[in-house]
Amino acid sequence: MSKIILSKNFISNTVKLALNEDLYPNGDITSELIKNKKIIKSKIISNENALVAGIDFAKQTFLLIDKKIKFKILKKDGSIVKKHSVIAIIEGKAKNILLAERVALNFLSHLSGIATKTNQFVKIIKGKSKICCTRKTIPNIRVIQKYAVKVGGGTNHRFNLSDEFLIKDNHIASSNIKEVVLKAIQHKNKRKITVEVDSVNQLKEIIGLKFDTVLLDNMSIQDLRKSVKIIGNKYETEASGNVNLKNIKKIASTKVNRISIGSLTHSVKAIDFKLEI
Repeated sequence: MSKIILSKNFISNTVKLALNEDLYPNGDITSELIKNKKIIKSKIISNENALVAGIDFAKQTFLLIDKKIKFKILKKDGSIVKKHSVIAIIEGKAKNILLAERVALNFLSHLSGIATKTNQFVKIIKGKSKICCTRKTIPNIRVIQKYAVKVGGGTNHRFNLSDEFLIKDNHIASSNIKEVVLKAIQHKNKRKITVEVDSVNQLKEIIGLKFDTVLLDNMSIQDLRKSVKIIGNKYETEASGNVNLKNIKKIASTKVNRISIGSLTHSVKAIDFKLEI
């Protein structure tokens, strides 16, 4: 699997793209109305309970606008905070702080939303299964979304299409399931092979073939239990499809090895942070 490495250069380049989007072509025309060089202190405050992620992206946003801005981190990534908690203190020219405000908060809000939701799932199942994200991510920010999942206690896998063979329903619909699996085995070259099935009967068709993981897609709790029992220790097991905070405990009780949740990245609610002067 591809490794997530959030180097200083990576964070800086990611933030530069975001700032360019917000400032092109003429900068912050409203903040330009402030002509004085007044130095102010401001705070980033959480308006709700959360698990913080993305604080380094927020910091880098301000520093790229003005290297003289002082950004004091009070709550690092992974910190659990309550409503009204102060996350960071920022000191610098008013105009430059206002210019960076929204981009910084957008990074912090979105990544903290992912980390917070992931952690809610992790806490409910208490280590019975691994909580995993998927490739249902916003284009071009997959790396940082998957980073936020890790901050929340989740697991990253299948980072991109080259990481492993993932034989899904549409691959199977385009061919014979056994033929596709056998071809993957021939071209394995040390990569893992995951095969998706949506019924117990479909699972029985591939039992015995030499691959790594069975992805049990949109199955009932009853069929999940049956499938896990049939599989035994032959393959790693993964459940997916319509997973939520209400049914996650039942899904984990089937003893699947991991549970993948697309909503962690494709539609998670952002955490509400504000910058207060």
